[in-house]
Amino acid sequence: MKILCLSCFAALLVFPQMASAQSSVALTLPADGFDYPVGKPDGQGYYLARGFRSNGHLGEDWNGRGGGNTDLGDPVYASAHGVVVFSKDQREGWGNVIIIRHAYRESNGRIEYVDSLYGHLNERHVSLNETVQRGQQIGTIGTNRGMYWAHLHFEMRKNLQIGMNRSEFARNSSNYYDPSGFVASHRQLQPEMRSVRVPVDTFNDPTADQFADFMARMSTTAPPPSPAAKPEPRQAQTETEAQESQGERDKIRSFWGKIRSGSVTPGIDPA
Repeated sequence: MKILCLSCFAALLVFPQMASAQSSVALTLPADGFDYPVGKPDGQGYYLARGFRSNGHLGEDWNGRGGGNTDLGDPVYASAHGVVVFSKDQREGWGNVIIIRHAYRESNGRIEYVDSLYGHLNERHVSLNETVQRGQQIGTIGTNRGMYWAHLHFEMRKNLQIGMNRSEFARNSSNYYDPSGFVASHRQLQPEMRSVRVPVDTFNDPTADQFADFMARMSTTAPPPSPAAKPEPRQAQTETEAQESQGERDKIRSFWGKIRSGSVTPGIDPA
């Protein structure tokens, strides 16, 4: 029993987000609807280089009309009033990502929730749990460290549990909205100044976080250990741990293999 308790305590230290129960925050319903995330409020000066496709590209890629990197550093705006539920340099094929959660009243009278995601940002100007307003600048358009031509990857999600762990969820309209379709149908909402409780802490992405942190360590310039250094003793892995470690290594090899082979090139966003 003592061993079990110590193991649980260690797990809480490693993943404190798993120890806290799902909570909520008070948020005012958006007064007047949703806007496009660039060229506010109507996307002026930008075009859809790549649209939404169920079971394919799960968001939209917004590019400046000048092409190339002419829109690098351009402002990105919050689509609607909401609360920031994710703000992090996710690395991998994502770079800087912000996710904002919105509450709104649907045409059927029900209060609904939706997450808007803003990917490949050059800069993030908002932090976790920060409340933002419709049209507020939250970041700038980026290239994910030169992996793509500058553009904004924009998603609208029905499922509040996805976070950065998309592989665990169906890649179709059961979890995602067509972003432009959603915005176009929710431009004008009945003004309300009532407060509602919005669920937060709905993501459980320890694997994604571990991978992002690993990539961050890989990119540092720390000198390699001395060849003469004696390696630290390590405990034998369980079969499950070995499979998880192999899965992480395969994921990293696959990602960098795509870059070396040219299947991931600037201007092509696999997200």
